[in-house]
Amino acid sequence: MTMPTLHSTIWEESASSDDPFTAEDCYCRGYDVYGELLEKASYPEYLYLLFRGEKPKPATGRALEILAIALANPGPRDPSVHAAMAAGVGGSPVAAVLMAALASGAGVSGGAREIHRCMETWQSCGCSLDAWRQSLLPSDQETLGRRRSVWPANEHPSGFAPHALRCAQPIQQTLNALCRVLPSGCLTWLQNQREALERLAGHPLAMTGVAGAALTDLGFAPADGEMLALLLRLPGAAAHALEQGRNGIRKFPFFAIDIPNDPGPQTGERCGEH
Repeated sequence: MTMPTLHSTIWEESASSDDPFTAEDCYCRGYDVYGELLEKASYPEYLYLLFRGEKPKPATGRALEILAIALANPGPRDPSVHAAMAAGVGGSPVAAVLMAALASGAGVSGGAREIHRCMETWQSCGCSLDAWRQSLLPSDQETLGRRRSVWPANEHPSGFAPHALRCAQPIQQTLNALCRVLPSGCLTWLQNQREALERLAGHPLAMTGVAGAALTDLGFAPADGEMLALLLRLPGAAAHALEQGRNGIRKFPFFAIDIPNDPGPQTGERCGEH
């Protein structure tokens, strides 16, 4: 009987002699996973090997580790984390909790798709302020690929915060930490030109902008960076969801709608009446 063959440059394994459903040896990009990598590689180094196909240099592995920590927990203010919290406190299965986080953290406004588009901009503009100036000009034109995409058009320049008035301290700290490890490339240029880019964009730099520059410097393609960003942001969503599930619905942080000129309920008026 001819066994089916999986064509992959990522993974190679041989079946156990007594159980064809169990692997006896596993190799990732030529490295013995359980006989070599298990005790010698860090998790960020293993991720880099999986996605990029080569062992990272020490600075590269450290930069990916810094980025992973920065993205691991966007915090309860982030829509993806809050969606996971809502699913968790409602008693949803843990898989549904993570799916809620992925769905809410995947889009073009603060999500992984924004990082994808930011990386596309880095590919086309590089470290040219003039190219970025043209890219950040308001335009009604969409590329053919974007028109055919399931994703909506940008409501703000990718990589910049639409509602903030200044670049937040955690974003600056992340950028500075990455630049100390990778002292050349997109990150350093972004650090030097941040204020100029913010003036051109009309918005301060966001974490998606830092992530896009970092993933570009690390050699990831936009699609790979988007996938990795989705993966890296899940730990915080999972932890917050579990915490809220234990706390219960009475302690859940529901947000009140603040309407300064709300007249309140009118005398004799009932819901649904006009």
